[in-house]
Amino acid sequence: MHDKQAAQPDRSLAALILAFVLAAAHQYLFYGVMPGISYPIFVCLFYAYTLYIARDQIRKPTWIAYLWLGVIVLLSLTYVLFYNQLFYTLNLAVIPVLIVLHMTYMLRRERPAWASWTLIGQTLEHLFPQTLRHWATAARMVRGGRGKGIQPERKQVLVKILFGLCIAFPLLLVVVSLLGAADGVFQQMLGQLPELLARASFGEGIGRTLWLVLLGLGFFGLVWGYVVPHKYNWNERPAGLEGVLEPVVLRMDPVILTTVLVAVNAVYVLFVFVQFTYLFGAWDGVLPAGSSYAEYARSGFFELVLVTGINFVILMFALLPANSAVTPLLRRMISLLLYVLVGCSLVMLYSAFTRLTLYEEAYGYTYIRFLVHACMLMLGLLLVLAAVRIGREHFPLVKCSLVVLLLGYVLMNYLNMDDIIAKQNVARYQTGGEVDADYLSRLGPGATKVLIRFSRDHEGVLDSYLRADLETETGRSWQSFNAAKYSARRALENYFNH
Repeated sequence: MHDKQAAQPDRSLAALILAFVLAAAHQYLFYGVMPGISYPIFVCLFYAYTLYIARDQIRKPTWIAYLWLGVIVLLSLTYVLFYNQLFYTLNLAVIPVLIVLHMTYMLRRERPAWASWTLIGQTLEHLFPQTLRHWATAARMVRGGRGKGIQPERKQVLVKILFGLCIAFPLLLVVVSLLGAADGVFQQMLGQLPELLARASFGEGIGRTLWLVLLGLGFFGLVWGYVVPHKYNWNERPAGLEGVLEPVVLRMDPVILTTVLVAVNAVYVLFVFVQFTYLFGAWDGVLPAGSSYAEYARSGFFELVLVTGINFVILMFALLPANSAVTPLLRRMISLLLYVLVGCSLVMLYSAFTRLTLYEEAYGYTYIRFLVHACMLMLGLLLVLAAVRIGREHFPLVKCSLVVLLLGYVLMNYLNMDDIIAKQNVARYQTGGEVDADYLSRLGPGATKVLIRFSRDHEGVLDSYLRADLETETGRSWQSFNAAKYSARRALENYFNH
């Protein structure tokens, strides 16, 4: 590996220099400001750096690679297009994770299966041992040790560059003073430099330096680890542990599985029968005896969702490879019991969905209730996929489930949850319900236009909250630009100025 590294000193030096340039760009885009348009810009810069340095390691893209990249781009664009505090914070972790997984899938010499734990393990290997290993590579390059770092000719070039800078410094002082005298705007810009330098403290300088060094080494080590990887043998066991740590193969005994499914389904079928006696009648005021409207809406909701989740886990275990000695009759019986389990689970999920909808009509719409609705829909889709897998043994359940989860997460980011919640609460108020003005005021900028129309039509009921939003200090740096915030602020200014 060292021979290959030594054979391409130009690439390694360029990788190190550009890594620190990328770290400087990261600091400029994110230091002291909230992420906005800066996030997709940096994602593009990072991919440009990776594609340039590791261009020889890039494998032919597959459809999942394009889908993966599309998800990353769409999620990064949410920092420009929308502002929801939950996804704004969550995506700070989700996007980097997706990027390093995508890099491993595209750059690792032995392409891992994208729907397997192997991909996660290989990503962690590149993220830690491979990356940290090349910090030493960067140190050798800087000090020129073992003849593998900066060659003597390059050292002479660096010395000449430093000498040229020493000559240029006094010359720049003269030229800058002349240009300042020739242009007043340029002179005013130069006058701001002492103020900027005065604001920079010693502690800030140390923080910025650490930021630059650690990120620069991190970017270089991560990408160079794909260019010059080290082969780790994680399957090699320490001496004396041979035969002790054997891989575990999960298999479900068909007799045990059948027993569990029969017992569980017996209870579920009875429950579903009881549900159908009043499930659809609740919309017309036909409720279980002794239950009020609110009690029905609240009762059993979380329990039903939890049971449905447990059923999905049972399905996953039941679909593990079975013993080849299973008789065809027993196999058909297991399949039938699994179909019953899926059917009962879907009824429970629908019952929970109905209860939550009733609860929202009675008490209003919130972030949590909206997200629970979305999670139940996702769980319903996964149950349908599991049902397909029961009848088709070779159906790629894990791959389809991952694709559904990825696309569902992107869709949730682009639905503009704040706008939907605001509209639903306004519609509820107009049909005779109440409105929680305090909660509406805490919604994100995506709901501002809806709240302005509501306040205008109802004698300024939300004007105090909206004016407080307008007077709230917002970041003016271009890095933090967000279209949703900008549009909301313009709408508030037009509302109060007319």
